[in-house]
Amino acid sequence: MNLVLMGLPGAGKGTQAERIVEDYGIPHISTGDMFRAAMKEETALGLKAKSFIDKGELVPDEVTIGIVEERLGKNDCSNGFLLDGFPRTVAQAGALEDILAKQDKSIDYVININVDKDILMERLTGRRICKNCGATYHLVFNPPSKEGVCDKCGGELYQREDDNEKTVSNRLEVNVKQTKPLLEFYSDKGYLVDIDGQKNINEVYGDIKDLLGSLNK
Repeated sequence: MNLVLMGLPGAGKGTQAERIVEDYGIPHISTGDMFRAAMKEETALGLKAKSFIDKGELVPDEVTIGIVEERLGKNDCSNGFLLDGFPRTVAQAGALEDILAKQDKSIDYVININVDKDILMERLTGRRICKNCGATYHLVFNPPSKEGVCDKCGGELYQREDDNEKTVSNRLEVNVKQTKPLLEFYSDKGYLVDIDGQKNINEVYGDIKDLLGSLNK
């Protein structure tokens, strides 16, 4: 099964990706992992990507697409893959179609884990970290016994700047704008399936399993 996983920050993509990979035995392929592997192996494209990353620049599409093509051609992808973080643009999505056509493959589903923005704000702004030991809490899902105090060491809890409301709101807005054309592209192709990410983790995965079960029929 060939899958693309989408969802805004805080939608729970990472948790669901782990379960899919474990149950279906397909590799979880993220952009970061691909870049790291290509740079470690010192492939021509990996070295090219490194030259941009070392300068703090974005890796150009042609390099990213080349690395994706190399990765999807590896033996562990023969029974399928789970792509996460790629494609990010309609141009990259078109390139992915071409890559898969060359490899005699196609996408089965683009799974979009859908969560209301207000709920994402609650999830993403609720994180607190201990200044002393680094333990992580969440005001809603995993609160400390005493407000503002770490259960493990008694240290003070703080909110990272990345987790404050303004930063999170901006990040979500940027992501919504970036993903809207991509979701429309995949909807037109007939690949897109929205999964309700507002249910509990097990129910969300149950819905994904029901969807993937149809591939074996």
